[in-house]
Amino acid sequence: MSHDVHHPTPEYLAFWRERHVCTLTTPRPDGTPHVVPVGVTYDPGAGLARVISNRHSKKVRNVLAAQESPAGGARVAVCQMEGRRWATLEGRAVVRTEAEAVADAVARYAERYGRTPSPNPDRVVIEIALDRAMGRA
Repeated sequence: MSHDVHHPTPEYLAFWRERHVCTLTTPRPDGTPHVVPVGVTYDPGAGLARVISNRHSKKVRNVLAAQESPAGGARVAVCQMEGRRWATLEGRAVVRTEAEAVADAVARYAERYGRTPSPNPDRVVIEIALDRAMGRA
């Protein structure tokens, strides 16, 4: 079932506000998918999903490699599921390193997951400009 990225149903949005481990799928330089567990926050007003990460992680390196390509970013997907409920968000990802962007993403993560991550000077944000939402919530 398709959803409007900017105006999801209340049930879909509520599902994205519950605490769930998600997956992030990024393309490796050879085009194969790299799938890892992550925490994700969804901001429909801005049309963004955010994943905080260490700048040295493989997922960040994958996004950076694609960011330097003519496409200007990696085509990625984040997904979560629980029982028969599932939700996927897709879009183009870039890595943000600005202190304000990182602090905002950490605050959003803390709100969704109920804990503030330990300080990490190597923290960055994978920011996904969303263009597709699917799921059954």
